Amino acid sequence: MKTPYVVAAALSLSLLASPAHAETAKPSLPEPTGTKKVGTTSLHLVDTQRRDPWNQEAAARELMVSLWYPAARPGGKRVTYLTKEESAAVLKDFDVPPESLTATRVHARVTAPPSRARLPLVLMSPGFSFPRATLTSLAEDLASRGYLVAAVEHTYESVATTFPDGRTTTCLACVRGQDGAKVTQGRVADLRFVLDQLLRRELVDRSRIAVVGHSMGGNSAAHAMLADPRVKAAANLDGTFAPVVPKLDKPFLMVGNPKHVPDGGDTTWPKSWANMTGWKRWITVAGADHSSFVDYAVLRPQLGLPAPELDGARALRITRAYLAAFLDTHLRGRDEPLLDGPSKAYPEVRFWK
Repeated sequence: MKTPYVVAAALSLSLLASPAHAETAKPSLPEPTGTKKVGTTSLHLVDTQRRDPWNQEAAARELMVSLWYPAARPGGKRVTYLTKEESAAVLKDFDVPPESLTATRVHARVTAPPSRARLPLVLMSPGFSFPRATLTSLAEDLASRGYLVAAVEHTYESVATTFPDGRTTTCLACVRGQDGAKVTQGRVADLRFVLDQLLRRELVDRSRIAVVGHSMGGNSAAHAMLADPRVKAAANLDGTFAPVVPKLDKPFLMVGNPKHVPDGGDTTWPKSWANMTGWKRWITVAGADHSSFVDYAVLRPQLGLPAPELDGARALRITRAYLAAFLDTHLRGRDEPLLDGPSKAYPEVRFWK
């Protein structure tokens, strides 16, 4: 199945917006809303049992994974958002300094010791061509609420991925007409491999695992839950399903921009929705666009790039609230009225049946 995911790499930031001059040299992400300090680290994982689907010269599949977690006490310096090479790749088509995103202010600290408690795990998958760092606002917020979060960089599907030895790979998969089903299959394998590795750590509560993704990552979250019985719940942030999801009886959340409505242009949403027989919610956020659900929501205006009608900070506040309510319901057994229907606190949100 061919999908519209594969576009020029820089579109992940601008969505075809025209270049503009930067307004600030030091963009920042919103503060986490939970009560816990947040620590972070990165993992370099190698799957020696699988060849890379995009680079035939690679002997194994290499992945970078970012972890965020509730910290037992404050740690050291703030982590760098993107390397210079990654920032330059994201911004290469825009009239802003190429290193602008390296200075992005985040809130997680390196070397902060994790909580000793077993934590519910949320695997996260970014959009096609998007670096895993674009999930930082959501990940930091969930970690501040007591979750362990692992964002997977799907190598050669991001505009740039820097490894510990200094190598920076590019997006070999970013070709027009790329097969969405092939991308999905590879991402599901990546997510399951990362889950295998994380479950070797005592920090993870094996009974409370979810997968959340944006765009192609949201599609992959659904298919990962179908493939892996260890996954209890999943959420799709504005991603076309590739392929349409068959019968699915586990909790699933769909969050979309105004194009994702029952009679909208993306027919994979109503088709997949009809095949979901378990707990499910489909919400649309007025004024949002495709990148409103990740860090680009707030980074675009700070860099002087055009942004949609809905304020970026507001968009992330909404996404964080509904995502946390969903995960708290299905991984922690809490009653979250926010998921029952329209809320006066978030009039931008519409529920569909």
